[in-house]
Amino acid sequence: MQGIDGMTRYDDLPYRTCVGMMLINERGLVFVGRRAGVEQVDDQYVWQMPQGGVDPGEDTWLAAKRELYEETSVRSIRKLAEMPDWLTYDIPRVVAGRAWKGRYRGQRQKWYAVRFIGDDDEINIANPGDGHKPEFTAWRWEPMQNLTGLIIPFKRPVYERVVKEFGSLVGAQART
Repeated sequence: MQGIDGMTRYDDLPYRTCVGMMLINERGLVFVGRRAGVEQVDDQYVWQMPQGGVDPGEDTWLAAKRELYEETSVRSIRKLAEMPDWLTYDIPRVVAGRAWKGRYRGQRQKWYAVRFIGDDDEINIANPGDGHKPEFTAWRWEPMQNLTGLIIPFKRPVYERVVKEFGSLVGAQART
């Protein structure tokens, strides 16, 4: 349904199909990147895990590996788990007009947890894989329990669910 200005109403916009990756190192810490982009509404909550769109007809696991590589250059991974459900979030209306050219109201995401089996020097956010434009300006390893406090508030329920689902994967050494 269209509004007075001929644009699709926010409530009628579809969700963008997307994948997310929780990259866990050998110490049980999770990769987060400082996001630079149109989704940000403030400078306080700028950290997130790698995520990105699924191409039409693309398998979500292959999309997740591709997105991880395009954002971090990481290929040295072992699959640990897949979220059984799709998770959704809405972006604020003020951001919806800028993000994804105003075509989506939010994202519908399939999440994966993977073990990082490489060395930290494999991670390259400045010149990520396949010549992809950098999406992060900095990165670090964080304890999983810190993730929900780092993410922008409108994505927080998704991160809470991901942390709950994948929490058992970090091992006792990361919780002490």
